[in-house]
Amino acid sequence: MAFRSFPSRALALAGLLVLSPAAWADPTQYPLTLRNCGVDVTFDHAPRRAVSIGQSSTEILLSLGLADRIVGTAVWFGPVLPAYEAANARIPRLADNDPSFESVVGQEPELVTAQFEWHVGPQGSVGTREQFAGLGIPTYISPADCVEKDNSGGGDGVRKQLFSMDLVYQEIRDLARIFDVADRGEALVAELQRREAAAIASVAGARLGNVPMVFWFSSKEVAGEAFVAGKNGVPAYILQQLGARNVITTEEEWPLVSWERIAAANPAIIVMAEMSRRRYPADDTAVKLNFLATDPVASRLEAVRGKRFVVMDVQAMQPSIRAVDGIEAVASGIKSFGLGG
Repeated sequence: MAFRSFPSRALALAGLLVLSPAAWADPTQYPLTLRNCGVDVTFDHAPRRAVSIGQSSTEILLSLGLADRIVGTAVWFGPVLPAYEAANARIPRLADNDPSFESVVGQEPELVTAQFEWHVGPQGSVGTREQFAGLGIPTYISPADCVEKDNSGGGDGVRKQLFSMDLVYQEIRDLARIFDVADRGEALVAELQRREAAAIASVAGARLGNVPMVFWFSSKEVAGEAFVAGKNGVPAYILQQLGARNVITTEEEWPLVSWERIAAANPAIIVMAEMSRRRYPADDTAVKLNFLATDPVASRLEAVRGKRFVVMDVQAMQPSIRAVDGIEAVASGIKSFGLGG
């Protein structure tokens, strides 16, 4: 497997390779060069061994039928999609969170994919792209974590424009071309687009512009400030598609916000992340619910008094194929609560 850095031989827009829709389904012609997050990566053949750092990246590869090419995974928030439990059980898990650089290269990968730039980027906690390139290992970072998104300040980064599922579809198509399974990529994109359109249509008659919502990821301290979704991430995209309103207006991906500030906006629905990770106490959904019921400020919220909660898998709040699950879950919640009719 070769890695080269030189001017792209394809047109690029916003750091993404531009090809006609018909070209996506064509068999891959090698060498293949893609522009990915500001770096040109070239493949002389389809990778035979890949390490995926990030649950979303792993689930995309599994969805493309590439389980036999994955030789290691890391950074998990919860269980794998049920359809891939058996296949995933046979793949070595290098770490639940950040793997070491040595553990990744020890798998002798011909490709390393990363869901987040903070793992494989300029200050990569696992390693930089240059470090991997020095060993002849190409890297691929999810476009959703770099296109119009600034990760230089640490944390979860600042998203400069509204997320779009087109970025996830771009990743699916890129990986499908890298592995010469473009037809599988197109089939996956088509199915996700169909589900997304159906969920949006299910609430098309509702008037949701004045229905305020907040997405609660977690909290470092249960009674302290909460990590909630900013105005340009996946949750904001979900609300835009459904015609509802996010009460948070900052560009930070997951800003820490006080419950007093959330209470001032008085959301009608609270969407909570569910995960098996236990880095923070509020990673636990039961802890979230207990806090909302007992805290003197949070308990007065309209959403809490009406018990209008949507519990969503954490990956559905992140740029991933599960974001479509998120659209479906919120649409279902809106209908069950009788709001916006």
